[in-house]
Amino acid sequence: MPIPEDVTGEEIDKDVRQELQSLPKTLADDVAKNLVMVARLIDEDPEGAYAYSKVALRLASRVAAVREAGGFAAYANQKYSEALAEFRAARRMTGNVDLWPVMADCERGLGRPEKALDMAGAPEVHKLDKAGQVEMRLVAAGARRDMGQLDAAIVTLQSPELASNSVQPWTARLRYAYADALLAAGRESEAREWFAKAVEADRDGSTDASDRLAELDGVEFVDALAEDEGEGGDAAEEEKD
Repeated sequence: MPIPEDVTGEEIDKDVRQELQSLPKTLADDVAKNLVMVARLIDEDPEGAYAYSKVALRLASRVAAVREAGGFAAYANQKYSEALAEFRAARRMTGNVDLWPVMADCERGLGRPEKALDMAGAPEVHKLDKAGQVEMRLVAAGARRDMGQLDAAIVTLQSPELASNSVQPWTARLRYAYADALLAAGRESEAREWFAKAVEADRDGSTDASDRLAELDGVEFVDALAEDEGEGGDAAEEEKD
């Protein structure tokens, strides 16, 4: 896989760089560059990120950070079985529980919501930091919805983090999930309130809460460019006449 000239490998996290020090320098540099490409592409071009992750795995499959990157690249491409295998491998290498929520979400992706709920009640959850616990709550609520248990999903999302007025990195997604569950349960006025709260917290546009809110308010967005082109076309037709 080609590596752009502006990628040096120095862009990776210092902890990952430290992990790669177990490799010969030239190999470590090659792996680092491929990991940079995974991170760069995973949102906009998940297939491309996956391809770079496979190169990194071929070069250094015994490095936990490489297995983790491979897991996230597979996850982004909905290859849940492969992602779960990579996450499990990374966890075996490090003993870290940080991947527990995304591993549970892989179980959901594989059509095993009951397994995801089992994981949500496991002792590992208590070892997660606050962000990880919120993520686990989101996964558990999703599993409840997979099983058709809407009321249980709503209750699962009700938490001190949801009620808090402080805005954290997870706040917008938590409020959005709660609003979406309320809407699915037919509680439209409450859903509108929580979509509005999600918009307030969504400073980086990580959700489409504003669009959902507008939809509930009956607001229709018009593609201005398409409208201009249409008017131009009408004018051209008039000139021909």
